[in-house]
Amino acid sequence: MRISKENKELELLEVLAKEPEARQVDLAARLGVAVGTVNWHLKRFVTKGYIKVKRIGRWQWGYILTPKGIAEKARLTMSYVRISMSLYREVRERSMGFLQQVTEAGYREVVLEGEGDLVDVCRLTCLEQRLHPVMDQKRKDIPVLQVQGREIVLRWPDESV
Repeated sequence: MRISKENKELELLEVLAKEPEARQVDLAARLGVAVGTVNWHLKRFVTKGYIKVKRIGRWQWGYILTPKGIAEKARLTMSYVRISMSLYREVRERSMGFLQQVTEAGYREVVLEGEGDLVDVCRLTCLEQRLHPVMDQKRKDIPVLQVQGREIVLRWPDESV
């Protein structure tokens, strides 16, 4: 799943809620963005009324989520959950269709290729369908369910790679 601006904002709001005295450089490292990006988001949050800033040292600031900021964090969380569940259902549906084809063709095993959460969803779907998920990519005698990003592809044993 691509990291959206909303996901970064949610992540920043979550960190600020837990660590209100975090330095911008630490926030940037944690989020994998430039310090300037964190600064820009913080200024936007102040303008929108999501946070209040207070000086706690000569070069250190504290960031306090306002009720409006807490509400925005909740809204972003719900949006994230909705998108994640939609992706989960989509992956389950596509993998289920492919795995039914594998079962109908008489196979009891399937090679799973790829990494990440979507492969885990496919692995669970395999188990549910009573198929043994094999991680050995050298196997050429059974179908391959390949996950690349958000795409799922089924390759049969006689197909070239």
